[in-house]
Amino acid sequence: MRFTTIFFDLDDTLYPSRVGLWSAIKGRMNDYMREHLNIPEDEISQIREKYFLQYGTTMRGLQAHHNINTDEFLAYVHDLPLKDYLIPDPLQRSVIASLPTRNLIFTNADNSHAQRVLTALQLDDLFPIIVDVNAVAPYCKPMPESFKIAMKAADENDPAHCIMIDDINRTTRAAKNAGMFSILYGGVNANGDADACFSNWHELSGILESQ
Repeated sequence: MRFTTIFFDLDDTLYPSRVGLWSAIKGRMNDYMREHLNIPEDEISQIREKYFLQYGTTMRGLQAHHNINTDEFLAYVHDLPLKDYLIPDPLQRSVIASLPTRNLIFTNADNSHAQRVLTALQLDDLFPIIVDVNAVAPYCKPMPESFKIAMKAADENDPAHCIMIDDINRTTRAAKNAGMFSILYGGVNANGDADACFSNWHELSGILESQ
Protein backbone atom coordinates (compact mmCIF):
# COMPACT_ATOMS: atom_id res chain seq x y z
CA MET A 1 0.00 0.00 0.00
CA ARG A 2 1.38 3.40 -0.99
CA PHE A 3 -0.30 5.35 1.81
CA THR A 4 1.41 6.34 5.05
CA THR A 5 -1.13 8.71 6.63
CA ILE A 6 -4.92 8.64 7.06
CA PHE A 7 -6.93 11.64 8.20
CA PHE A 8 -10.26 10.69 9.76
CA ASP A 9 -13.12 13.13 10.11
CA LEU A 10 -14.91 12.92 13.45
CA ASP A 11 -18.64 13.73 13.54
CA ASP A 12 -20.88 11.59 11.34
CA THR A 13 -17.79 9.62 10.23
CA LEU A 14 -16.51 7.78 13.30
CA TYR A 15 -20.14 7.21 14.17
CA PRO A 16 -23.12 6.98 11.78
CA SER A 17 -25.37 9.98 11.25
CA ARG A 18 -28.41 7.99 12.33
CA VAL A 19 -27.39 8.25 16.00
CA GLY A 20 -28.48 11.89 15.92
CA LEU A 21 -25.52 13.53 17.65
CA TRP A 22 -24.72 15.93 14.83
CA SER A 23 -28.39 16.91 14.59
CA ALA A 24 -28.31 17.67 18.31
CA ILE A 25 -25.17 19.78 17.85
CA LYS A 26 -26.90 21.77 15.10
CA GLY A 27 -29.81 22.26 17.46
CA ARG A 28 -27.42 23.70 20.04
CA MET A 29 -26.05 26.03 17.35
CA ASN A 30 -29.57 27.27 16.71
CA ASP A 31 -30.07 27.84 20.44
CA TYR A 32 -26.81 29.79 20.68
CA MET A 33 -27.68 32.00 17.73
CA ARG A 34 -31.09 32.75 19.21
CA GLU A 35 -30.12 33.17 22.86
CA HIS A 36 -26.68 34.81 22.57
CA LEU A 37 -26.92 36.70 19.29
CA ASN A 38 -30.64 37.51 19.27
CA ILE A 39 -31.07 36.24 15.71
CA PRO A 40 -34.79 35.78 14.91
CA GLU A 41 -35.92 32.15 15.05
CA ASP A 42 -37.20 32.12 11.47
CA GLU A 43 -33.82 33.30 10.12
CA ILE A 44 -31.50 30.99 12.02
CA SER A 45 -31.52 27.91 9.78
CA GLN A 46 -30.98 29.94 6.65
CA ILE A 47 -28.13 31.95 8.17
CA ARG A 48 -26.46 28.86 9.63
CA GLU A 49 -26.55 27.10 6.24
CA LYS A 50 -25.32 30.23 4.44
CA TYR A 51 -22.33 30.53 6.78
CA PHE A 52 -21.60 26.81 6.50
CA LEU A 53 -21.48 27.00 2.70
CA GLN A 54 -19.62 30.31 2.51
CA TYR A 55 -17.10 29.91 5.32
CA GLY A 56 -16.76 26.14 5.75
CA THR A 57 -18.36 26.13 9.20
CA THR A 58 -21.14 28.05 10.89
CA MET A 59 -18.63 29.16 13.51
CA ARG A 60 -16.32 30.81 10.97
CA GLY A 61 -19.32 32.75 9.63
CA LEU A 62 -20.35 33.82 13.11
CA GLN A 63 -16.77 34.94 13.74
CA ALA A 64 -16.79 37.03 10.58
CA HIS A 65 -20.19 38.67 11.11
CA HIS A 66 -20.90 38.55 14.85
CA ASN A 67 -17.47 38.57 16.52
CA ILE A 68 -18.32 35.62 18.76
CA ASN A 69 -16.12 34.10 21.44
CA THR A 70 -15.23 30.83 19.72
CA ASP A 71 -14.29 28.95 22.89
CA GLU A 72 -17.66 29.85 24.40
CA PHE A 73 -19.48 28.85 21.22
CA LEU A 74 -17.74 25.48 20.91
CA ALA A 75 -18.28 24.64 24.58
CA TYR A 76 -21.97 25.51 24.27
CA VAL A 77 -22.77 23.57 21.09
CA HIS A 78 -20.90 20.45 22.23
CA ASP A 79 -22.43 20.37 25.71
CA LEU A 80 -24.34 17.13 25.16
CA PRO A 81 -24.43 13.75 26.95
CA LEU A 82 -22.42 11.66 24.49
CA LYS A 83 -23.32 8.40 26.23
CA ASP A 84 -26.90 8.93 25.05
CA TYR A 85 -25.73 8.83 21.43
CA LEU A 86 -22.50 6.88 21.02
CA ILE A 87 -21.84 3.16 21.38
CA PRO A 88 -18.38 1.63 20.79
CA ASP A 89 -18.11 -0.57 17.70
CA PRO A 90 -15.62 -3.44 18.17
CA LEU A 91 -15.40 -4.06 14.42
CA GLN A 92 -14.55 -0.43 13.73
CA ARG A 93 -11.89 -0.47 16.45
CA SER A 94 -10.39 -3.68 15.08
CA VAL A 95 -10.19 -2.28 11.54
CA ILE A 96 -8.59 1.01 12.59
CA ALA A 97 -6.18 -0.69 14.99
CA SER A 98 -4.99 -3.00 12.19
CA LEU A 99 -4.03 -0.16 9.84
CA PRO A 100 -0.27 0.20 9.26
CA THR A 101 -0.61 3.96 8.73
CA ARG A 102 -0.31 7.07 10.89
CA ASN A 103 -3.90 7.85 11.82
CA LEU A 104 -5.02 11.35 12.76
CA ILE A 105 -8.32 13.03 13.48
CA PHE A 106 -8.95 16.04 11.21
CA THR A 107 -12.10 17.80 12.34
CA ASN A 108 -13.91 21.12 12.17
CA ALA A 109 -14.81 20.61 15.84
CA ASP A 110 -12.42 21.43 18.67
CA ASN A 111 -9.97 19.20 20.50
CA SER A 112 -12.13 18.91 23.62
CA HIS A 113 -15.13 17.58 21.70
CA ALA A 114 -12.92 15.24 19.68
CA GLN A 115 -11.37 13.78 22.83
CA ARG A 116 -14.80 13.22 24.39
CA VAL A 117 -16.11 11.48 21.25
CA LEU A 118 -13.04 9.27 20.94
CA THR A 119 -13.28 8.29 24.60
CA ALA A 120 -16.98 7.48 24.26
CA LEU A 121 -16.21 5.31 21.21
CA GLN A 122 -13.19 3.72 22.97
CA LEU A 123 -10.90 4.87 20.16
CA ASP A 124 -8.87 7.47 22.04
CA ASP A 125 -5.69 5.38 22.10
CA LEU A 126 -5.72 4.95 18.30
CA PHE A 127 -5.39 8.63 17.37
CA PRO A 128 -2.31 10.28 18.91
CA ILE A 129 -2.83 13.53 17.00
CA ILE A 130 -5.99 15.61 16.60
CA VAL A 131 -5.97 18.41 14.03
CA ASP A 132 -8.91 20.51 15.17
CA VAL A 133 -10.55 23.71 13.96
CA ASN A 134 -8.29 25.80 16.18
CA ALA A 135 -5.14 24.18 14.79
CA VAL A 136 -6.03 25.26 11.24
CA ALA A 137 -7.40 28.72 12.12
CA PRO A 138 -8.33 30.95 10.40
CA TYR A 139 -9.13 28.16 7.92
CA CYS A 140 -11.19 24.98 8.13
CA LYS A 141 -12.13 22.08 5.91
CA PRO A 142 -12.66 22.16 2.96
CA MET A 143 -10.24 25.08 2.44
CA PRO A 144 -6.99 24.02 0.70
CA GLU A 145 -4.91 25.74 3.39
CA SER A 146 -6.38 23.48 6.06
CA PHE A 147 -5.11 20.35 4.31
CA LYS A 148 -1.60 21.80 4.16
CA ILE A 149 -1.68 22.49 7.89
CA ALA A 150 -2.98 18.99 8.60
CA MET A 151 -0.19 17.45 6.52
CA LYS A 152 2.39 19.48 8.43
CA ALA A 153 0.92 18.20 11.70
CA ALA A 154 1.30 14.67 10.36
CA ASP A 155 4.90 15.37 9.29
CA GLU A 156 3.84 14.40 5.78
CA ASN A 157 5.18 16.15 2.67
CA ASP A 158 3.46 14.26 -0.14
CA PRO A 159 -0.36 14.38 -0.41
CA ALA A 160 -0.23 11.27 -2.61
CA HIS A 161 0.70 9.34 0.54
CA CYS A 162 -2.39 10.61 2.38
CA ILE A 163 -6.01 9.54 2.68
CA MET A 164 -8.94 11.67 3.83
CA ILE A 165 -12.05 9.88 5.11
CA ASP A 166 -15.04 12.18 5.53
CA ASP A 167 -18.83 12.06 5.32
CA ILE A 168 -19.17 15.38 3.43
CA ASN A 169 -18.60 15.20 -0.31
CA ARG A 170 -17.28 18.73 -0.65
CA THR A 171 -14.52 17.79 1.82
CA THR A 172 -13.61 14.59 -0.01
CA ARG A 173 -13.65 16.56 -3.28
CA ALA A 174 -11.31 19.17 -1.77
CA ALA A 175 -8.99 16.46 -0.45
CA LYS A 176 -8.94 14.84 -3.87
CA ASN A 177 -8.11 18.19 -5.46
CA ALA A 178 -5.31 18.58 -2.93
CA GLY A 179 -3.75 15.35 -4.19
CA MET A 180 -4.97 13.00 -1.48
CA PHE A 181 -6.85 9.75 -1.95
CA SER A 182 -10.32 10.58 -0.66
CA ILE A 183 -12.95 8.22 0.72
CA LEU A 184 -16.56 9.19 1.31
CA TYR A 185 -18.04 7.58 4.41
CA GLY A 186 -21.74 6.72 4.34
CA GLY A 187 -22.13 7.02 0.60
CA VAL A 188 -23.10 4.36 -1.88
CA ASN A 189 -21.57 6.18 -4.85
CA ALA A 190 -18.58 8.50 -4.89
CA ASN A 191 -19.97 10.38 -7.92
CA GLY A 192 -16.58 11.87 -8.70
CA ASP A 193 -16.42 13.62 -5.32
CA ALA A 194 -14.17 10.91 -3.88
CA ASP A 195 -11.96 8.08 -5.06
CA ALA A 196 -13.97 5.48 -3.13
CA CYS A 197 -16.80 5.17 -0.64
CA PHE A 198 -17.95 2.81 2.10
CA SER A 199 -20.64 2.46 4.72
CA ASN A 200 -19.40 -0.59 6.65
CA TRP A 201 -16.01 -0.49 8.31
CA HIS A 202 -15.09 -3.97 7.16
CA GLU A 203 -14.99 -2.55 3.60
CA LEU A 204 -12.15 -0.15 4.37
CA SER A 205 -9.35 -2.72 4.34
CA GLY A 206 -10.40 -3.95 0.90
CA ILE A 207 -10.37 -0.41 -0.48
CA LEU A 208 -6.87 0.20 0.81
CA GLU A 209 -5.52 -3.16 -0.32
CA SER A 210 -6.69 -2.46 -3.88
CA GLN A 211 -4.56 0.67 -4.14
